[in-house]
Amino acid sequence: MRVFITGASGHIGSALVPELRAAGHEVVGLARSDASAEALREAGAEIRRGTLDDVDVLRDTAAEADGVIHLAYLHHAPAHVDAAAVDLVAINAIGDALAGSGKPFVGTSGTLVLPPGRPGTERDAPDPAAPAARRVPAEEAAVALARRGVRSSVVRLAPTVHSSLDHHGFVPTLIGIARRTGVSAFVGDGTNRWPAVHTKDAARLYRLALETASTGARWHGAADEGVPFRDIAEVIGHRLSLPVVSVPPEQAADHFGWLSFAVTADNPTSSSLTRRLLKWRPEHPALLADLDEDHYFTSFGGHRVPSPNRVSGLSGR
Repeated sequence: MRVFITGASGHIGSALVPELRAAGHEVVGLARSDASAEALREAGAEIRRGTLDDVDVLRDTAAEADGVIHLAYLHHAPAHVDAAAVDLVAINAIGDALAGSGKPFVGTSGTLVLPPGRPGTERDAPDPAAPAARRVPAEEAAVALARRGVRSSVVRLAPTVHSSLDHHGFVPTLIGIARRTGVSAFVGDGTNRWPAVHTKDAARLYRLALETASTGARWHGAADEGVPFRDIAEVIGHRLSLPVVSVPPEQAADHFGWLSFAVTADNPTSSSLTRRLLKWRPEHPALLADLDEDHYFTSFGGHRVPSPNRVSGLSGR
């Protein structure tokens, strides 16, 4: 199968390209820079230059492919750019190219669209009040392509997709905040839960969805159903030899900056249907075990995070 991937040189894409090639697929990757193009070339992928808002490039490349996996998202877009709107336009452009073909399209959403406080399932509809509600329209648009003759499905990724390939995600950001503030923090009692998945397990899930997923399905990329946030903070504190402290909820935004929308989320997520129907079997280290390895702390190098304000009045232990 000739597979077009947006975000092919990114975090998950860098694991997905070799996953697909090992399974015998050809890969065409969208590259917005010379560095991205070179990374894809070294991985054995064909290059298509363009960005996520180049709708003609997206439409033409999708039309030439046997299937599409859409990973790209403008996570660090300037304030004047509506990343969710760009994502929605991109999905519709790809959908126009695939309409009536029966070809597979695998989109990307997040488990943070689910109702909080209980294990979310693949059959749960997105919650318009969820922390990642801005991604709901794109998820719904991707699933709706099924009505246009596309074998569409969506992977809802855990907020923590972790591995040595993760340089700009939530975990490196938490480590950066701990280093800048001198404490590893959680909010309140820290019992809120984050699901998690290893990058290579996520890559395999995308391949399985591409190859075998039923039309209009939603899949959960969550190997850990829910890790208490305090446990994450404790591993980071241990590895950095920093105190582990509680931040009052009213000070979370000052301490965690842009990440404050997620650090209080209670987002336990079941992937039982995904495992059963796609025969997905996560086999790489779970979050806490992976976080206790050296790679997050020795390869942190050039990662930059917004400088949060120092928080006073923290309750340490």
